[in-house]
Amino acid sequence: MTTYHERPAVPAGRYSDDHAADYDRWFGKPGITAATVDTLALLAGEGRVLELGVGTGRIALPLARRGFEVHGVEASQAMAARLRAKPGGEGVRITLGDFAEVPVEGVFSLILVVGGTLFELPSHEDLQRCLTAAAEHLEPEGVLVLDAHVPEALAVAAASGVPEVVSESDDHLILCHRRIDPSTATYHSHYLVHEADRTHHLRVRFHYASPGELDLMAERAGLRLRTRLGSWAGGPFTRGSAYHVSVYERR
Repeated sequence: MTTYHERPAVPAGRYSDDHAADYDRWFGKPGITAATVDTLALLAGEGRVLELGVGTGRIALPLARRGFEVHGVEASQAMAARLRAKPGGEGVRITLGDFAEVPVEGVFSLILVVGGTLFELPSHEDLQRCLTAAAEHLEPEGVLVLDAHVPEALAVAAASGVPEVVSESDDHLILCHRRIDPSTATYHSHYLVHEADRTHHLRVRFHYASPGELDLMAERAGLRLRTRLGSWAGGPFTRGSAYHVSVYERR
C-alpha cells in the first residue's frame, strides 16, 4: 500500500538533514553536473577552491578528482557525512557551519555557491553577509560564482500551474511546483516524491533576490559582475532567461 507523508514547510538547511540519504538519488543530474564542473574548472585557475553549501559533494568531488584543492562549508552534518563516505571524500576539507559566515581561513581563487543554494539563506541581510564574507576570502584575481533562478521566471512558471519534472527513473518520479510570495521575497518549492512503496510531499522555503539585487549586494561587498550566463552550458543570459550563472570579481 502506498503511504503518504506530509510536513510543514521547512528551511532548506533542515530539509538537507532530513533527506541527505536520498539527495543524490533524487536530485543528481549528471549532464548539468558535468557542464557545471567543466565551467568551474576553467574559472578556478590553479588556486584553491571553496564551495559554500558543499552538500554531498556533487560538485566538490569531481573538482577534487581534477586535482584541485577543494574546501567546503556545510551546515548539515548528515550531508557532510555522506560526502566523507564517498570515494575521495576524505580529500575534501569540510568545515561545519553557517556558509553565510564563510567560516574558513585563507584565500581562494574560486568560491562557488551553486545549485540554487544561495537562496537557502533566509533574508537579504544574510545574502549580503555571505557575499561580503566571500569577497574577503578571494585572491586578488579570484572569482565568486553563483547560480540561481530568475524570480520573474519562477512567477510565470508558478502561474502556469504546470509542475516541473525534477527527476525520474525506474524507481521514482519527482515533481515540483513553486509558490511565490513577492511580499516577503520568498518561494516555497513543493516536491511530490513518488516511489514504489511511498509518496510524500516536501515543502521547502527559499528567499530570493533578482540578478540586479545580487549585483548591488556584490558592489557593496567590493565585487563587480564579470559575466553572466543563461545556463551552465554557456548560453547567453537574455530577457527570457529563467536561470543565471553569475561570475563576480574584485573591483
